[in-house]
Amino acid sequence: MSSIKENIDNVKRLLQQAAIKCKRDAHSIKLVAVSKKKSIDSIIEAIKCNQLCFGENYAQEFRDKCRDFSEKYHDIIKTNNIEWHFIGYLQQNKVKYVVPNATWIETIDSIKIAESINNQSNRTIKSLIEVNLGDENSKSGVITNNLFDLIEKISKLSNIDLKGLMIIPPYNPNPEKSRPYFKKLKILLNQINEKKIYKNDLTELSMGMSHDFTVAIEEGATIIRVGTAIFGERN
Repeated sequence: MSSIKENIDNVKRLLQQAAIKCKRDAHSIKLVAVSKKKSIDSIIEAIKCNQLCFGENYAQEFRDKCRDFSEKYHDIIKTNNIEWHFIGYLQQNKVKYVVPNATWIETIDSIKIAESINNQSNRTIKSLIEVNLGDENSKSGVITNNLFDLIEKISKLSNIDLKGLMIIPPYNPNPEKSRPYFKKLKILLNQINEKKIYKNDLTELSMGMSHDFTVAIEEGATIIRVGTAIFGERN
């Protein structure tokens, strides 16, 4: 069984290869290690390998993990610039668990959620809008027809620094099946910038997970979210 260090080294090697293939700078691609359902000890092991960006999916687990982390590993927090991304479905009544600790919130999908984040935060939070391009009723995310309107409304909120878009395509073990969704998201980002819908140009595309992140990089991902390929299967 591979260690977390070996797994991180392998993911970074594949990231580098994918970046070279499409003539991109590997340093422009942020690797978020998805640590949901994983122990703080596993996160510490990743930090020792200089992995400092982590993604959490569940609001209360995220709250509890940040609390325990702060209590047990205060020195590590002080000496490392750790970045927390909330990447799960966010309910309005659980925004209060996420806002205090999140560096990024990647899953805004409605103005109600955006306003809750804005009203409950005392600082600016980097944020992404999750887009549902797969027309999956079981998936969160704003549908394309409502995206531009949502962005215009978010532009009025002072505590949200909108950076770009995020997607979770319908799962398929063949990574090539994800490529059309990644292409569409990049096209949407370009359209938003061309039409000047937001006050600043959007630059971030969060797309690609353990099984398809190299394809996502080829299609322009600036953030990839990798869990199983780093921490192993979850219980």
